[in-house]
Amino acid sequence: MLKLTLSLLTAAVFSLCCKTAEAAQTPYTAETLHQILSDKDAEFFQRGFNQCDLAYLETTVSAQLKFYHDRGGFQDKKLFMQSVRQNLCNDPAHKPIRKLTAGSLRTFPLYKDQALYGAIQHGEHEFYLREPGKPDRLTGTARFTSVWLKQGDNWILSDVLSYDHQDPVAQLPSTGKSVTEPSIAEPSAAVIETLLKQHQVPALGLGLISHGKLQSVRVFGELQQGVHAPANTLFKVASLTKPIVSLLTLRLVAAGKLSLDEPLARYWVDPDVKADPRHLLLTPRLVLTHQTGFANWRYLEPTKKLQFQFQPGTKHQYSGEGFEYLRKALEAKFGQPLEQLAAQYVFTPAGMTDTHFYWTAAVDEQRYARNHDAKGQLLPLEKYSTANAAANLLTTVEDYSKFLLFVLAQQQEMPALYQQMQTIQVKLKPNNGVGLGWEIFSGFSTGEALLLHTGKDPGVSTAAMLFPHSGNGYVIFMNGDNNVPVLEQLLPQLYLGAELWQRK
Repeated sequence: MLKLTLSLLTAAVFSLCCKTAEAAQTPYTAETLHQILSDKDAEFFQRGFNQCDLAYLETTVSAQLKFYHDRGGFQDKKLFMQSVRQNLCNDPAHKPIRKLTAGSLRTFPLYKDQALYGAIQHGEHEFYLREPGKPDRLTGTARFTSVWLKQGDNWILSDVLSYDHQDPVAQLPSTGKSVTEPSIAEPSAAVIETLLKQHQVPALGLGLISHGKLQSVRVFGELQQGVHAPANTLFKVASLTKPIVSLLTLRLVAAGKLSLDEPLARYWVDPDVKADPRHLLLTPRLVLTHQTGFANWRYLEPTKKLQFQFQPGTKHQYSGEGFEYLRKALEAKFGQPLEQLAAQYVFTPAGMTDTHFYWTAAVDEQRYARNHDAKGQLLPLEKYSTANAAANLLTTVEDYSKFLLFVLAQQQEMPALYQQMQTIQVKLKPNNGVGLGWEIFSGFSTGEALLLHTGKDPGVSTAAMLFPHSGNGYVIFMNGDNNVPVLEQLLPQLYLGAELWQRK
C-alpha cells in the first residue's frame, strides 16, 4: 500500500418448500452446481445477448421456452428469437449489452426422487448501450429468474422471468432513496487531458462507483505517443494485486476451506526460514495485516534471503513476501495455481473477464498502457510469465471496478468476515490502521470509513478507494510516475476528495 505521500487515499429470493432433496445423492455439491450455472449464465448472455450468436441460442433455449417480461409480455421460443433478431441484433453500431451485477447470482437445485433434474437461477443484471468510440452507457437494470433443465451433460433454458426493469438510478443503502445518475461528480475530460500533458503522464483510467453501482468507466490520454487509449485499456496495477488475493483468501475462509488463524506451515515452509521456529507463527491473518516480520522483498536483505526482522504478530511492516508466502501455501493446500483459485472464487463470480496475473497469449498487447518515467520517457516492457500474489496484475478499469462491487457484495455473502475486513486489526495512527487486506481511514465529516489500497512500480501509479457505507468508490490507474500532481488536482473533485487530500 504505497505509504501515501498523500496519506489518503458496498434472505434468499426463493424459499424452497421441500428440504428432503438436501440428502439426495448427486455428483454436484452446492458449490460446483453454482459454478456450473454461473458459467452457463455468463456464456448465455455473452454469446446469445452480447454477441448475437443465434445458432447458439437455438440449441440452448428449449423448444417449449416460456419467457415472461414485465414490459414486453409473454413470449414463446418463436417470439423470443424474433425479438432477439429485431431488438438486439439489428444494429451493431448501437448494441445493447448485458452485464451481471456482481455478487447477485444465486442457484437453487431441483430434485425429483432424489435425482437432480434442474436448477433455478436468480440474479440482477445491468443493460448498457455500446457504441463505437464511446464508453458503454448504462440504460437500465432488472432482475431475472431462470429455470435450467439438465439433459444428459447439457443444460437447457426452459423458463425465464425478466422483471423489475428500472431506469438507471442508484439506491442509497442507508436511506432507500433514489439518486438519479450521475450522482457523484465526474471530472471534466478536458481538465484531465490537460493535467496528463502538463505532468507527462500518458494515460489515466478512472472508474466511478456511486451508491453501489458502476457509474462510469473512462480512459484518457494515450497508450504511448500517438496511440489513443481505449476504454478497455489494460494497465499493470502493481500492488492492487494484493486486494484480489486478500478477497480470495477470505472467500476460502467463508467456504470453510481455510482458517484465518491456522498455521501456514501445514502447507508450506520457505527453505530460507525452515530452521527458524518463528515460521510456525505465520497465518493468513498475519499476512493480510502485514505482520509477518518479513521485509517487503527478500532481495532487500543483505543476504538476499528471506528472514524474520521481528516476531510475527508483534507489529506491522508492509511485505510483498508475505503475500507470496501465502500464495505458495494456498497452492500447496488446494493443488491449484493461484490463477485458477482466483478465477473460481473472485474473477468469475465478479464478472471479471479481462484480468490476468501474468502475460499469456490471451493478453492483448495492443491495448496495454506502456509505462513511462517522470520525464514521460517510455520504459522497457517486462512480460512476467508467472503469478505473483503481491504485484504485476494486468487488468482494466472496468474489471477492477467490478472487483470493488464484488467486495461490497460480500456484506451479504460473508457478513462476519466482511465486518472484520473493514475493521482496524492493527492501529497505525489516530483514525488509521490496517484491516484484512486494506488500509483503513476514518474520521471523515460524513462518518464514513475509507478502504484504500495503492500500487506503485516504475511507470505505474494506481489506487483503489472504497467507502463501504455509502457504496461510493474510485479506481484510478496511471501509466506514468508523476501521479502526485495529477491526484492533487483530481481528488478534490471526487466524493470527500478535499478531505482525502488534506490528509497528505
